[in-house]
Amino acid sequence: MTADQLLAYDARGMRTELVRGVLVVREPAGYHHGSIAARILVRIAAFLERDQVARAAIHPLGEVLAAETGFALQRRPDTVRAPDVAFVAWERIPSVGTGFAELAPDLAVEVLSPSDRPGDVLAKVADWLTAGTALVWVIDPDRRVGRVYRANGSETIVEASAALDGEDVLPGFAMPLARLLVPSKDER
Repeated sequence: MTADQLLAYDARGMRTELVRGVLVVREPAGYHHGSIAARILVRIAAFLERDQVARAAIHPLGEVLAAETGFALQRRPDTVRAPDVAFVAWERIPSVGTGFAELAPDLAVEVLSPSDRPGDVLAKVADWLTAGTALVWVIDPDRRVGRVYRANGSETIVEASAALDGEDVLPGFAMPLARLLVPSKDER
C-alpha cells in the first residue's frame, strides 16, 4: 500500500498506520489514553502561546498537532506514522494540502495503551528517530513513567515525581509527569 492509498482508505473508526508498505490497523484508543494525550497537547499549545506573547514574536516556535496526524517518514515502500501528539518547529512547517507531511516531527509523543507490544513501540520510536525526530516521549500510564529517546541515541527514564523537559526542541518547556498521570476515577 502507498501513502496516497492510505489517505483514501476507509478505516471505519480504526487507527491506521503504514509500515514499509504494510497497513497496520488498531482499535481506537481508550478514554484514559485520550485524556493523557489531550493534556499533553493542551500544555504544549499553552506554552507555545505564552512563549509567542513573551517574545512579542511574529512567528511562534512551531505548531502542536493533534492525535493521529500522519507523517510520511519514508517512501518506496511508504511508511506513515501517527503519534499521539506532535510538534513541528516553525521553520520546518510544511506546505501541505490534504496529504501527509513528508517529514518527521521535531517531537513525537506516544501514550502507551494496554494493547501496545514493547517491540512494536520500540520499532515506532526507531522509525521516528531514523526519520529525523529529535525527541520522542513514550508515556506509560500503567507504570507511571515516561521514557525520553533522543536523536543522539540517549534514553532517559522520567519517574512520576519528575518532569518531561522540552530540551532543545521546546526550550523552557517542562511538564510534571505526575500532573499528566492523574489517577483514573477507579484509582481515586
